[in-house]
Amino acid sequence: MSRITQRRRVSHLAAGDATQRPETLAVEEPLEIRLGGVPLTVTMRTPGSDIELAQGFLLTEGIIAGRDDVLTARYCAHPDGTNTYNVLDVTLAPDVAPPAVDITRNFYTTSSCGICGKASLEAVRLASRYSPGEDGLRVSAAAVTAMPDQLRAAQDVFATTGGLHAAALFDFRDGDGTMRVVREDVGRHNAVDKVIGWALEHGRVPLAGAVLLVSGRASFELTQKAVMAGIPVLAALSAPSSLAVDLAAECGLTLVAFLRGASMNVYSRPDRIIGCEPV
Repeated sequence: MSRITQRRRVSHLAAGDATQRPETLAVEEPLEIRLGGVPLTVTMRTPGSDIELAQGFLLTEGIIAGRDDVLTARYCAHPDGTNTYNVLDVTLAPDVAPPAVDITRNFYTTSSCGICGKASLEAVRLASRYSPGEDGLRVSAAAVTAMPDQLRAAQDVFATTGGLHAAALFDFRDGDGTMRVVREDVGRHNAVDKVIGWALEHGRVPLAGAVLLVSGRASFELTQKAVMAGIPVLAALSAPSSLAVDLAAECGLTLVAFLRGASMNVYSRPDRIIGCEPV
């Protein structure tokens, strides 16, 4: 199977001096996801955790609701017998209706944006089976501000390449906020799908009592993925978009952004962050 990183020779220029040296790069390769042999999407991703990625994608696109909706997931070999591990075929349970694959549901995705390939505006906004707004989770501000350091310490591939996004799930069902899983990928949406796919495998969807932390910005798409998985709190190290804030407020999701050091901005449902209750 493809490696997560590769080595390349580069010319490094500093203070007028040029040297040759090896660099470690994050791998980016296409993954085609098929349903029952029918192509559904191609996403540019970092190889690894591909089954989690596929299952997380199917859940956040509203195609499946739980692990029992998937019978099998297997890599497909090329007709010449070789296997690049870049084609994954998923078989849905008999009672799960496959999506209508047509021009209004074009799922071609890139490593930077997961929804820009959809061909109609109607295909963008999805209805969740879960209601994060009803989740009674409350988290201390101190617990939230401690999360970025935990995430960074777990970003092994980022430490060597500087080229990957990351997503992590923190579990507050017992009040301790344990970091359950971290996934890295060249695509921020892929990292989130991998995390949600992990939760699906472990029977944790809907993700009640969880905080999803992402290493970059909070886009509409990432906010929608959190809502689709029933996550009550989404925290981002960088900025949110206006549509992400609107969606979070509409669905009762707590959206935290600009999470840096001891500070943060809370754009919706601040009552879940202890110490940030509105006056």
